[in-house]
Amino acid sequence: MSTDDQTRWDAQHLTSHGSEQPAPFLREIVESSVWPALGGKALDIACGKGRNAIYLAQHGFAVTALEISAVALAEGRRRAEELELTIDWQQRDLEASALDLGEYDLIVNFNYLQRSLFPALRQAVKPGGHVIFETYLIDQAELGQPKNPDYLLRHNELLDSFQGFRVLFYREGRSMDGAAPAFRAGIFAQRVR
Repeated sequence: MSTDDQTRWDAQHLTSHGSEQPAPFLREIVESSVWPALGGKALDIACGKGRNAIYLAQHGFAVTALEISAVALAEGRRRAEELELTIDWQQRDLEASALDLGEYDLIVNFNYLQRSLFPALRQAVKPGGHVIFETYLIDQAELGQPKNPDYLLRHNELLDSFQGFRVLFYREGRSMDGAAPAFRAGIFAQRVR
């Protein structure tokens, strides 16, 4: 595990409170009449303090939540215990570990971009399973953080990254992210084979 990455993320999670509410894009999909979320095994990539993992557990999913920061995982565990939810919290460096193939009915990934992980994400979801992925676009650098292009999607990159999947919903562009505008791309897609 990269101690530099862990140290950096531990420090960030110690000083930031963040929202306890799930990502709006996740709520939009799970609570829509278009997709009846029936539960199953879910994987939350780079879960932070677990806001999305907790939300999915509340909606009947058996959730595995991956995160490099021990500080964030401890806070997620604390909140889940308060709510009497069981979540499999795992401290992992996603740049140095593999995902289980064909294991998950749902994979969610919010505000984390590791391009080398795309092939593993596509293979970790079961045939018939779904992916919900949303993060910042390259245009975000004009508005604020993040600015590093390594962590910003190019236009249509997210859509291109899930070729071969059935795209159920896709959006890209300027949106309201909390109280401030942000440039984001989001996809809801199903693995068909």
